[in-house]
Amino acid sequence: MTRFDSDPEFSHSSLPTTGILLANLGTPEAPTPRAVRRYLAEFLWDPRVIELPRALWWLILHAVILRVRPARSAAAYRKVWTAEGSPLLVNTRAQAQGLSRALASLGHESLELTVGMRYGKPSIRSALEKLRKRGARRILVLPLYPQYSGTTTASTLDAVANVFRRWRWVPELHFITHYHDLAGYIAALADSVRESWSQKGRGERLLFSFHGIPRRYFLAGDPYHCQCHKTARLVARELDLADHEWAIAFQSRVGREEWLRPYTDEILGEWARSGVRSVDVQCPGFSADCLETLEEIDEQYRELFLGAGGEAFHYIPALNDRPAHLSALADLLDQHLRTGATTAPDPMTVRETTERALAMGASS
Repeated sequence: MTRFDSDPEFSHSSLPTTGILLANLGTPEAPTPRAVRRYLAEFLWDPRVIELPRALWWLILHAVILRVRPARSAAAYRKVWTAEGSPLLVNTRAQAQGLSRALASLGHESLELTVGMRYGKPSIRSALEKLRKRGARRILVLPLYPQYSGTTTASTLDAVANVFRRWRWVPELHFITHYHDLAGYIAALADSVRESWSQKGRGERLLFSFHGIPRRYFLAGDPYHCQCHKTARLVARELDLADHEWAIAFQSRVGREEWLRPYTDEILGEWARSGVRSVDVQCPGFSADCLETLEEIDEQYRELFLGAGGEAFHYIPALNDRPAHLSALADLLDQHLRTGATTAPDPMTVRETTERALAMGASS
């Protein structure tokens, strides 16, 4: 017999609220092999991330990957770890604080907003439980992935649904699947490039680097590749770039399988060897700076480009908690909050409902 979770905070007299779950990928709790192994075991076991037969993948994961990769990844994390913790978590929490203020300025003062990570802590389960305790009967989920992919956005929905399947009272759910062509997001990306140019000078080429996915996922219908290209095109147009002044590439591939091309490391090496002396690199698919931007791009690929003959490499930071970025996300949330919004019950209605519930035997 299935047992459904009870809501210990439920009361017929409580006023319902609207909650926002700000979701991101996740991070180890510490830059140590043990913590990284625990994080990778959860991340890489997700069938949305690795689409292989479970038995075969379990053997590969536990017999090979989790024996070798944690130590190497922990060393990389140590290079970017901050006094406050993981850059991804620190930046996402800063975004949440800024978004709360931006939403309040739009008239949403009573919202409950919390952060949940798909893998690691704070978990999506703990974030949703926090919203439930605060009386959220309507929840809006914003995965911080501008471009949709089954490996990220859909996996977040899986995690949310897995929590709800045990709740007795499931809240009204609104799920934002993408914002790759949102006007405010595109403008914020373009402004961050202009700011970098004004401070560091303008490179000969601008490279948009997105996290890769296996090519077969794209061929199976994942729209991620197309949405990445649209984002890059719109930013390039906003910056009035000629076709030869910019390009798109994909990073962070693992294994021997073909991923989306061109690869970031390969295109940077080709540019340097062909005489391109300065480049700017932006990662529009990462809403917050993390291991992949700070260590892979700004350290590994900087060294690669300069070592192949390049002279200047400028990484343009992720949008993080830039005011223009938070304003764009707040406007996006505001649109969804106002669409189909239900009228909150007034205190008199709540009191009458409570009295009727108590008369029928309710405990509170």
